Amino acid sequence: MNTEPNTPEILPILVATDPFLRKKARLVEQKDLEDVRKIIPIMFDTMYDANGIGLAAPQVGIGLRFFIMDLAKQEDEKEQYVILNPEIIEESEECSEAKEGCLSVPEQYSEVIRPEKIKLRYMDLDGKQQEIEAEELLARCIQHETDHLDGVLFIDHISSLKRNMIMRKVVKEQRKHR
Repeated sequence: MNTEPNTPEILPILVATDPFLRKKARLVEQKDLEDVRKIIPIMFDTMYDANGIGLAAPQVGIGLRFFIMDLAKQEDEKEQYVILNPEIIEESEECSEAKEGCLSVPEQYSEVIRPEKIKLRYMDLDGKQQEIEAEELLARCIQHETDHLDGVLFIDHISSLKRNMIMRKVVKEQRKHR
């Protein structure tokens, strides 16, 4: 636990080689909400510290179906989302390709094709069902983070050749930091 005042507590982010990232997370139940509420601010601090825009619970070793996002362009603004038990209930037929990266696949990026628009059903921190329609970056981020909850990484959406190249780089980088 951090003892310095106003110093964010930062969680370790699991890297793609960790088998925990390949497990399907379980649904958040009412009994989990208090613990989830406590960890959310720490997850935001962790995500901001790593310069990310999204972070799923499995990435910090929590096997529950929730994630956070902040897509604000300015550091002094906040556009925070907390999504529990996400379920993509509609996807557009139109897809787009865009470069994606991931805090669990450090400093590696690749073009990924995803539906442009989605409709999401989820639970909020009060345990209430919500629905939102999303497009562009918001839709892409929701799909990316929801994949994490199913044990899927963005590199699973690219060719095996590109995926293997990225994973070799990740493993090489991990060896350097041991």
